[in-house]
Amino acid sequence: MNDTHNKMEAHHLPAEEKVLLTHNLLNEVYKRLTLESRRTPMHEFISTMLSHRTNHADEEKAYRTMLERFGDWEGIMVAPIEELTDAIMTTRYPEQKAVQIQQVLQIIKAERGEINIDFLKEMPVDEAMEWLTKLPGVGLKTATLLLLFNFKKPVLPVDTHVFRVSQRVGIIGARVNANKAHQILLAMLPKDPVELFNFHKHLFWHGQRICTWYTPKCEKCVLNSFCNYYQDVREKDIDKKAA
Repeated sequence: MNDTHNKMEAHHLPAEEKVLLTHNLLNEVYKRLTLESRRTPMHEFISTMLSHRTNHADEEKAYRTMLERFGDWEGIMVAPIEELTDAIMTTRYPEQKAVQIQQVLQIIKAERGEINIDFLKEMPVDEAMEWLTKLPGVGLKTATLLLLFNFKKPVLPVDTHVFRVSQRVGIIGARVNANKAHQILLAMLPKDPVELFNFHKHLFWHGQRICTWYTPKCEKCVLNSFCNYYQDVREKDIDKKAA
């Protein structure tokens, strides 16, 4: 059986097989990671809110400036909204984010008596997800990232990179939206936080470095033997013809 035939056969593998192949191959490329919290829960939470449509450097600058100006969460919660907006001006949609951050802090303080979310560690996953996604400006990506990164819950954050790689490979369908992708991918993967963390980080890096939005480096990709995009688009030069 020749290599072309092998690729054609692999191209039509079920999504359940593709997702595990993808996971195993990217484990080899990017190496296994341990799951250790990089930030405190509140830091992770608010930084993730700030990160929406914003690069990492600008998110970090906004976070530092906010704390330098207002001191702590209590200070941020009661800061004049114009001043808070100015402090996070390096992010996209700072006016909206400033309002939502203050609302979130106020809700946490009112419900818990202090601005602290460590209680989520002991809360069942479904309850924690429900509590978080009811907060202003908090969607599935923010909630799952916080619960996985800080509390080692078996959830999967799906950002633009994870979504793009999964869709191009053919793990999720072309009409699946980002919210539905969380459920579909999680159902196909081991319910182990370390495995889910590695899947997330590896697809994130792969989307940044290889499977980029514009001119993906398909020839360098270890997934191209079973990737829908490579087989259906790149090998037929469809993307180059459309450019």
